[in-house]
Amino acid sequence: MNCRRCGTPLEKPGDYCLTCNTANADAVVAEFEPDRAHLTLLDEDDVVGETTVTTRPEDRERLSEVQLRNFAGRVADEIRRKRPETVYAAGEREPLRETRAQLHHEFYRVPDGGASEGAHDGAGTAGDPSDDDREADVSPVVRWVLDRRGDRSLAVVETPPREKIGGSHSTLIGDRKGRKAVQTVAEHPHVKKIVPGPIDAGGTGSRTGLRAKATRAGTNGNVRLLLRDGSSVQENRIVTTAMDRETGERVREDLNEALRDAELQDA
Repeated sequence: MNCRRCGTPLEKPGDYCLTCNTANADAVVAEFEPDRAHLTLLDEDDVVGETTVTTRPEDRERLSEVQLRNFAGRVADEIRRKRPETVYAAGEREPLRETRAQLHHEFYRVPDGGASEGAHDGAGTAGDPSDDDREADVSPVVRWVLDRRGDRSLAVVETPPREKIGGSHSTLIGDRKGRKAVQTVAEHPHVKKIVPGPIDAGGTGSRTGLRAKATRAGTNGNVRLLLRDGSSVQENRIVTTAMDRETGERVREDLNEALRDAELQDA
């Protein structure tokens, strides 16, 4: 593959061109399996390349901590070569979570089941063979991304996560896990502010420890972060950059996936 701007041959498809400082892929879709990650490189709606990063577990059940970190590091290095605007990821949680931790790109988790549920929603119509042909050769995860990424024109918030938390109530239930839940939400690029709410200690007791959930978006695109710890419940307001309920629901899906990855929700 050659650079789309200056024609310089690229070492790998989708690589950033160091000759003319041009990106040749604006998004990467990473699909994780236990022993490999398949990367699909996108430039707007076009697939410009694919590559696979593999590893070999020491046993048949899972990667060791060192292997996991090294595997994720190789995937992260491959993504950095492209300098994409956005990374989408699906599949095995542990390598996905470790790769996400090693990158500083805008990062979206494709919801579990999202690749198959409504995979064709709004994707082409009868008599539109170009869209059908485009989607015939891609995985359900890539198809899900292609169907939706054009609608994700939400403003990105550059405010540091710790500065997004405010309001008259500063106490969070769940101690360390409660702070972890709020921090996880605050790290999302489309969250502008988190306003902790009052604590209701009259709920039904639970032995599962703290659990966090982003609730259904309102008409203005904002959502609520519901924290439960034992008999205590706290509802925290999340102000997002979404402009309506539909785009707010996408942010909500991202937040719940991040909370599951942080082991603050039941899988």
